[in-house]
Amino acid sequence: MTINIKNVPITEVSCSNCQACCCRLEVMIITDTGVPDEHIAIDQWGGETMMRLDDGWCSALDRETLMCTIYENRPWNCREFEMGSYDCINERAVPTYS
Repeated sequence: MTINIKNVPITEVSCSNCQACCCRLEVMIITDTGVPDEHIAIDQWGGETMMRLDDGWCSALDRETLMCTIYENRPWNCREFEMGSYDCINERAVPTYS
């Protein structure tokens, strides 16, 4: 039996066309990966999250290259958010308002 899947995105995501959409998401820091203190915010419940600047983007994102400046020490959630995955493609489809 074959299951036909509709509306499967065909756009392949790579470092050269990544729009860093995931860098606008709230990222909880749930394990110690060495995120520098200057990139950590404390939420209203006392949890640690990645700090976002006034433009809504993660503070660790280089705005010119759209690359992570703390890549080797990025949070676990960032490591698990795979480039080109279903969740990545869905985030790319969400309109952003600047």
